[in-house]
Amino acid sequence: MRRRWTTVAAAGVVGLVVLGAAYLVVSRSGGPVNARGAEQSAREAVSRGAAPAGRHGSVRDALPTVIPGLGPKTRAAIPAASRQVLVAAGAAKNSASTVVTLWSRTDDGRWRPGSTWPAHNALRGWTRTHHAGDLRSPIGVFTLSDAGGFEPDPGAKLPYHHSSRFLVGGVGFAGEPLDDAFDYVIAIDYNRVAGTSPLDGSQPLGAGRGGGIWVHVDHGGPTHGCVSVSASHMVDLLHTLHPTAHPVIVMGDRASLST
Repeated sequence: MRRRWTTVAAAGVVGLVVLGAAYLVVSRSGGPVNARGAEQSAREAVSRGAAPAGRHGSVRDALPTVIPGLGPKTRAAIPAASRQVLVAAGAAKNSASTVVTLWSRTDDGRWRPGSTWPAHNALRGWTRTHHAGDLRSPIGVFTLSDAGGFEPDPGAKLPYHHSSRFLVGGVGFAGEPLDDAFDYVIAIDYNRVAGTSPLDGSQPLGAGRGGGIWVHVDHGGPTHGCVSVSASHMVDLLHTLHPTAHPVIVMGDRASLST
């Protein structure tokens, strides 16, 4: 581990108290389950250059006009101005395994998928009524307004808040170290004030509804409520998500997102 445990322990306590999402050794969980979402199938079809109907068609014509896997209620919750939609599609309601795809809307209203990445969500899966300590990730559509991390700004388009307070210590549910988990984070605007540092502790819905829900660096196991991807993928997101595109995350298990 690249940081001394004495420093980690002291700084980690402060950071996690602010977040209200303290990591503790509670139980052990198995590794992620292989999962493939509808987004992956669409991405592969586009990358193959699936032939559209008509003699004058193009690969661009094959891009979907709606994001695959999202039902009418879910699509209706996406703001009309959003041109970047990060879909975190969980394998099942009680699963901690997720796949993440960033979709970008083209000028003609079609949706272009990026790569599909493996990810984790909360230990006990997903819920539409998230509360502090339930170990489930909230289902819904949330804006992405602010980023930050222990590491310096890698070139983020979103406002980036660099702070040593993102340092965290201890181990996760599978016994994995959490040393690098908050090197890069993107705040999910669930029960928080958009336009502030991810470390801001304001919770408009009340402390009982939980908070500190982020996209952050994957540590190899389930989270307390966040969505986590690899460090390189976090940097990709920070390079890509742009305030003018009004990015949002659509997150939940596949069955819930299909409604």
